[in-house]
This record gives sequence, C-alpha cells and structure tokens, in this order.
Amino acid sequence: MQTLTYQDYLALPETVQRQEIIDGGLIMSPAPSTRHQVVLGNLYRALHRFVSNHRLGIVLFAPLDVIVQRRGKLRTRQPDLIYVSKARQHIITEQIEGGPDLAVEILSPQDTRRKITAKLNDYCKIGVRECWLVSIEAETVEVLSLSSKGIKRAGIYAFGEDVHSAVLPKLLLSTKKLFV
Repeated sequence: MQTLTYQDYLALPETVQRQEIIDGGLIMSPAPSTRHQVVLGNLYRALHRFVSNHRLGIVLFAPLDVIVQRRGKLRTRQPDLIYVSKARQHIITEQIEGGPDLAVEILSPQDTRRKITAKLNDYCKIGVRECWLVSIEAETVEVLSLSSKGIKRAGIYAFGEDVHSAVLPKLLLSTKKLFV
C-alpha cells in the first residue's frame, strides 16, 4: 500500500466516495445503505434548522475531510455529520483543519468496536467536544463527551426519547423524528 503525503492527498481527484486516510493509507468505504441516508437526512435537517435559527454556526455532512494528522503519516476522518460553532469557524478551510464541536457517526454493519474506538481517539486528539453514535439497528443515539482526559458517556437515548447535548443544550431532538 502506498503511503500518501498531504500533497499527494490534495492532488487526488475530488470524489463523493467515502474514504479516509489512516497512517497514509487510503481506506475506501462502501456506499451507505438507504436507511443510513434517510436517518442522516433527518438528522441533518433537524440540526441545520436549529443551528441556523439560533445562528450558532454551520452543519455539514459527508463526504468531508476532517484532518487529524497532517505531518508524518497523514490521517483523515469523515464523520457522517459535523457541527462547527461560530467560535470554531476558523477550522473550516478546503477541509476541516481541527476538531468540530460535534461529530456524528451513523454506525454501519462493518463498524467494529475497535474501529469506532480508533475514530473516537482521533476525535479526542483534535478537540472534538462531543460525538453521537447513531445505531439504526437499535434505534438509539449514544452521546459521548470527549476531552483530552478521554471519553465519557453522557447518555444513550432510545426510540421515543429526546437527545440531550452539552454542545447544543437547547436542542429538542426526538429520536422518533430520526428513525421514521
């Protein structure tokens, strides 16, 4: 496997294919399922509406690169959805150059605990404040608080419950609206 540098990476053609670079190696992901895309759309619309109405920042969805490590072995991640507050908008360039306030991962059947833990560790490293793990199968949203001290579960919300977020404290988001 060829090791990509940041310059090699920038020279790649633009694509809508989901791909991450882990320690310089290009990792391709299969296209998400229809259900994944429906849940992502529902989540995006709800968060975008809330963030826009309150003028809090910006909500973006994949594919979009979040740079974890540029020097040495290149590492990028592509969360399904991110929220960047006004205070952190300086991280938005051609890619996301730092930790968004919120990263959302919609779990796929091929996601192992090891793979998710590696992503969460990368998110901690770059200063992501909160991550949501959305399980389509279980119809749950697990909210994790991230810091340099580690990962702490803030809550897990089942179908019919409202998701609570420290990053977006006034958000009223019913899981019923996500998993329809």
